[in-house]
Amino acid sequence: MNDIASNQQYFDQMFDRQDLSSTEIRESVFEECEFSDCDLSATILTRCKFVDCTFKRCNLSLMVISQSRFSTAEFIECKLVGVDWTRAHWPSFDLEPGLAFRSCILNDSSFFGLTLHGLQLQDCRLHDVDFREGNFSGSAMRDCEFNNSVFMRTDLSKVDFSGSTDFTIDVLVNRITKARFSRVEALILLDSLGIELVD
Repeated sequence: MNDIASNQQYFDQMFDRQDLSSTEIRESVFEECEFSDCDLSATILTRCKFVDCTFKRCNLSLMVISQSRFSTAEFIECKLVGVDWTRAHWPSFDLEPGLAFRSCILNDSSFFGLTLHGLQLQDCRLHDVDFREGNFSGSAMRDCEFNNSVFMRTDLSKVDFSGSTDFTIDVLVNRITKARFSRVEALILLDSLGIELVD
């Protein structure tokens, strides 16, 4: 088992069942690393860098990612409740950071104002998530639950919402050009237009 500490560089390492809850890690670099069944809840990651990393079945709820950078990171069956993704470092030249979430819980999180082209959300629970002012064009948000999540002045053009449910998207204040929706769920979009459907 490898210990994780500040001011270190880790390459192609496996971290298994580590408990780092409520600790702080500063200015460490992780490249091609895998985290499995780790507890990073309420962990403070300050100016860390994650490149081509995978997180499996980890608890990252309330994690603080102060100026940390994620480039091609995949989260599988992870719990990420209450994470403010706006606090991470998103370089303007890295238009596709390659964030992917599969079968994750991201409730009460914030992506406010972020530009994340190609964001991948598959079979995730996203209740009360803030997507306002963001640009997620070209992303895939398939088979997800969006209960009470907020979209306002959000660029959702060419986003694939196939199989997703419980979203409230006002077509008058969001951009949804060429977005894809399941046929039944697409009818919800008409609510913002005040249209009444009859048989």
